[in-house]
Amino acid sequence: MNPPREFSSRRQFLQNSAALLVAGAAAPFPSASANAFSPGQTEMPFSAYQEKRREELWGLLGDLPREHRPGPARLVSKEEHEGYTLERLVLDLNGFEPVPALLLVPRKRQTPAPGLLYIHWHGGMYELGKEQLLRGVDAQPAYAPVCAEKGLVTLAIDSWCFGERKHEKDGSVGEQNAFKLMLWKGQVLFGMMMFDEFRALDYLASRSEVDRKRLGVLGMSMGATKAWWLASLDPRVKVCMDVCCLTDFEELIRTHGLQEHAIFYYVPSLLKHFQTSDINELIVPRARLSVNGRLDPLTPPSGVEKVRDHLLPLYRQY
Repeated sequence: MNPPREFSSRRQFLQNSAALLVAGAAAPFPSASANAFSPGQTEMPFSAYQEKRREELWGLLGDLPREHRPGPARLVSKEEHEGYTLERLVLDLNGFEPVPALLLVPRKRQTPAPGLLYIHWHGGMYELGKEQLLRGVDAQPAYAPVCAEKGLVTLAIDSWCFGERKHEKDGSVGEQNAFKLMLWKGQVLFGMMMFDEFRALDYLASRSEVDRKRLGVLGMSMGATKAWWLASLDPRVKVCMDVCCLTDFEELIRTHGLQEHAIFYYVPSLLKHFQTSDINELIVPRARLSVNGRLDPLTPPSGVEKVRDHLLPLYRQY
């Protein structure tokens, strides 16, 4: 998530991961936490347990503008590209600041078509934001042509502190200031980020071109973290694809990896209630593709395996 700290091995792996997404055994660890679901240890149905835990997870994300009723989207411009029409929009998602967005509508698509929420990465590239969908980066191709080819109506927004929502000359300072100010106000930066993605999914589902029963989410690095959080929080997400940002939190601590992640990543009191596996089990049994690198300091492989070994039995059962 912080590009100056990225290694060539990570860059190479990201390139390979991107190619895998476009194209479409370790020793077991104990359960991630005492709160993790264990079949047979409770009479509560798994789906009811998941719903209860989702409410708990939302509760850790600070004061959210749930009562805000979004206004209509504003169309800024419409562009014709090879294979798709691109709408540049401004969305009213949170009541605090407008959210610039891109909507890609393939010319050849089903009616209605599947919808994809594309979530940009961090990488210290505060100016990039949603434009990553169109421009790509060294480690990841532009996904816009692929989304058009696959017939996916695709939405991408600028996250807090990124793209057109970058309000400080030094983007890192802007992110830290936003985190601190929100904390003072009872808000959590990551919570506000997730709320925007949740409301962005609302908008995507509302489009006449989109089949609201076929919604997916795709992200890399920061986008990957937000992808699996959103899929955990919102059962409307039917498929989650996250690249290069999944590992067990305790393993991240054990391997001294906290400095690898930017400040947005940290949610107050999270570890008192959830480990990574506890969050990710809320996605079961929906479709999931998670790709991570063995040489990536942001995702210690022992932590990835710990999450995997917790989730696989749940997927087999449910």
